Amino acid sequence: MNVRLSRLRRPLAALFAAAAAGLALLALRPAPPPSVRVLAAARDLPAGRTLTPSDLRPVNLPPGSVPSGALRSRAAGRVLAGPMRRGEPLTDARVVGAALLRGYGSGTVATPVRMADADATRLLHPGDHIDVLTTQAPSDPLEATQQQGPARIVVSSVPVVAVPPPDEDGPQEEGALIVLATDRAQAAALAGAGAPLSLTITTL
Repeated sequence: MNVRLSRLRRPLAALFAAAAAGLALLALRPAPPPSVRVLAAARDLPAGRTLTPSDLRPVNLPPGSVPSGALRSRAAGRVLAGPMRRGEPLTDARVVGAALLRGYGSGTVATPVRMADADATRLLHPGDHIDVLTTQAPSDPLEATQQQGPARIVVSSVPVVAVPPPDEDGPQEEGALIVLATDRAQAAALAGAGAPLSLTITTL
């Protein structure tokens, strides 16, 4: 029995020494750097997309690299105000909501406007500044099919904050919807500018 213990003593001592060395290395290993988990785009995403869980993935960022307003949860179902690149962190300014108007000053409101030229509207991006014009109908109904009245600027150099995509499941209307950052007087002028199909745009 003593002979057997004598033979095992050296391998056991070596095993215990190796385990002690491993624990010492673990103790000396530096702790992982601090990080903050936020949501980022899982792929390139277009403006106006209604976010789904598969569009986003969690990423860990150093605290100093986390953008202001970064979203950490509950983003599914929200609508993107602008396009996003894969891996880009999602912030409150990227989705349709009150944060869209951040930086525009007090008294600014989000004003939806339906533009007559859907093809031209597709060229717009959030941040573009535009003029909105309306064409007055001729006073003589007989001339309505021959010519249009003079164009009139309704609002000038207003920024685009969102370009929602067409609603394929909703009513099919002519033109396309955009959202502008305006003051209340401009919003009232746009609301009273006449039929939506009389509106055109000029990109600045």
